[in-house]
Amino acid sequence: MSLPSAHRPPALLESASQRVKLAARAAVERTIEGLGLAALASANVFQRDTLLGAQFELNRRSAMFALSFNEALDERVRRESAPRSDSGGFTSWDAMSLVDDQEVERKVSAERFGLEIAHACEWELRELDAYMGSLLGTSQDRNPLRPEIVGLALIRGIETTSERQEIRSLLLSELGRVLATEMRGTYTAIVADLRKAGVQPAGLSVRATANHGRHVSGYDSLSDEAGSGSAGTRHDAVTTGRSRLGPGTTSRGRLGGHSMGQVDARMMSIIRRLAHADGGSSGDGSGWSDSATGATLPPNLIRAHRDELRQAANGSLDHVVIDVIGTLFDQILSDPKVSPQMARQIGRLQLPVLRAALGDPSFFSSRRHPVRRFINRIASLAAAFDDFGADDAQRFLAQVRDLVQGIVDGDFEQIDLYEHKLAELERLVAELAQEEAQAQGDPGEVLARKEDEWLTVQRYAVVLQSELQGLDGPEFVRDFLTEVWSQVLVQAARRHGTDSDPFRRLRGIARELFMSVQPKGMPAQRKEFLARLPKLMQGLNEGMDLIGWPDTARKAFFGLLLPAHAESLKGQGLRTLDYNMLAKRLDNAFELPLPTPGAPPPPGTQLPVLNDAISAPRFSAEEAARVGLVDESRIDWSTPVSAVPQAEPPVTEVDINISGLPAPEPVEPTQGPELAAHVQLGFAYQMHLDGDWHKVKLTHVSPGRNFFVFSRGKRHRQTISLTQRMLVKLCETGRLRAFESAYLLERATARARRQLASLAAPA
Repeated sequence: MSLPSAHRPPALLESASQRVKLAARAAVERTIEGLGLAALASANVFQRDTLLGAQFELNRRSAMFALSFNEALDERVRRESAPRSDSGGFTSWDAMSLVDDQEVERKVSAERFGLEIAHACEWELRELDAYMGSLLGTSQDRNPLRPEIVGLALIRGIETTSERQEIRSLLLSELGRVLATEMRGTYTAIVADLRKAGVQPAGLSVRATANHGRHVSGYDSLSDEAGSGSAGTRHDAVTTGRSRLGPGTTSRGRLGGHSMGQVDARMMSIIRRLAHADGGSSGDGSGWSDSATGATLPPNLIRAHRDELRQAANGSLDHVVIDVIGTLFDQILSDPKVSPQMARQIGRLQLPVLRAALGDPSFFSSRRHPVRRFINRIASLAAAFDDFGADDAQRFLAQVRDLVQGIVDGDFEQIDLYEHKLAELERLVAELAQEEAQAQGDPGEVLARKEDEWLTVQRYAVVLQSELQGLDGPEFVRDFLTEVWSQVLVQAARRHGTDSDPFRRLRGIARELFMSVQPKGMPAQRKEFLARLPKLMQGLNEGMDLIGWPDTARKAFFGLLLPAHAESLKGQGLRTLDYNMLAKRLDNAFELPLPTPGAPPPPGTQLPVLNDAISAPRFSAEEAARVGLVDESRIDWSTPVSAVPQAEPPVTEVDINISGLPAPEPVEPTQGPELAAHVQLGFAYQMHLDGDWHKVKLTHVSPGRNFFVFSRGKRHRQTISLTQRMLVKLCETGRLRAFESAYLLERATARARRQLASLAAPA
């Protein structure tokens, strides 16, 4: 069928194909270098000549190779991504043509190349297929960037480099091998680009065709395994088959969401049947008992039904996934930081988790996978409760029970279901945190006011920095006016108003300060300066007192100002015109209105990197006591902290890497300066305060993440508030650490690996 010339692939697909083209160019460069090294190492004269000839031809015609490769790839991508007719026939007799032997050889070679890549990139291709299906719509059933398409483009490119068949064969072997190693990273990068662009992976869906009845998108025919059995069984395979519609679901319900990859219908039927079985939530004795509490914990259903699940699996890779998930739940259900109450709820998610892992390879690699996030989130939130008999803990547990029930009873093949449950969980956490904050006197009200004030100062500093940029004068004076005097003017406006005499006087001091360091060549100018200097110094001290600027900072500033004043008396004075223009620019800068509290910053501006002079807001003694603000002077920074009691070893990326499965993303930090950017509402942390470690819970984060409120204690709750600067300093010095050594799933993987290593050591 001929394609309309106006068809163009989606922009994201064109961007993805560009990554493949870049990978081909990189492979050419590596192959040229490799051929030269192979020629030097070859002891056979004829082989060496062939290698050198191939290197020469590829190097000489690398541009032609790239052009032919790009054209062939673009042509196939356009053809594969074009809308297809559902008629199942051809448009005209002219569309039929004979295929010559050379074209058959190309296709065979491309298929071999595709198999080589497919073996090395199995998980990446599974994930990319799901994203491409979503990107191109339900009518598209093939991945336009699948390995055989790349292989055809590679062969077309090689044909332009040389006329000699032995050179072509050698280049196909060497260049194909190098490109195959490049494609794994390329496919991973393409998937990451699609994910960042908001594309959601979609499973295969049921659609009807005019001539062939109902079939599953992505498959020209059903496999013998899915279609075997009686007529009724075959009908089920057609309507569900590779689209994995579970019992009791319909295709109409599936099309509204994004499925998590491909799972066989027979496997899906077993998973749903086991998921609806009692997973230990009723405490009927079907599980095992926790020796510490006597509570009955859920059984490991995956281990109990391992043989049945493996028989329904499609291959060895699925067998690995079944065993890995079963081992993970062994560790999850026995984790000492997971309470029995929460373990019963997490245990009911064994089969939904297995479903996600079998169909979606990103479950093992992405920390942001919704299924991983849901399990890790409920486990970490539960770890923050010390007493599950308390009202807030009971409310949280009841809500989690409802959320889990909704997943088990719902279509847990859909990513949207987990996203929806996560949103409900976040709303509950916010409500519980707000109630706890109000019970502690609502420190968030004071902190919100301080944050508005602080942001107003910073935005005003941006305005002053822009206005004073480029004016002739010492840099320290410009920094002082931007970072310190901006605080003075904002504070004066809050106390007295912008129309008051104190505000006008302090605003005039800013102009006077900048003009005081300008050169004064005339005696009259020097005399006027000396007469106004006492009033200037008095105004500066008044402003510094208003914001409580530290004495050490004052001494440092005046230590720079006095020499600058002395130097200004020696130089040649400004011309009258220059002096008046500078004074006018200063007047315009400081007469600009102050930013409105809560207003966004001007478009295109960024807050400057400010030093300690503006790094923290000012609190009165009453305000600090009300919010439980921790002052830096309260902590002896010179004393090293003691070890965290019963601390587990930190989990690294190596600990959670499972051979044969996709490489995971780096784990989130649990200590060190990076932890400050990852603290989460409702989570528990270890804080070293007053000479000892305390378990604290994060109950409030200001909208700008400038203030953080923790609670401590069981019966009598104590409020602990930190500025963002104080939080970072505690993390940097090891005085604030996560209560968990890693999230639950990462922790379980690390423990499973250590257990297997200990069992293998004696052998």
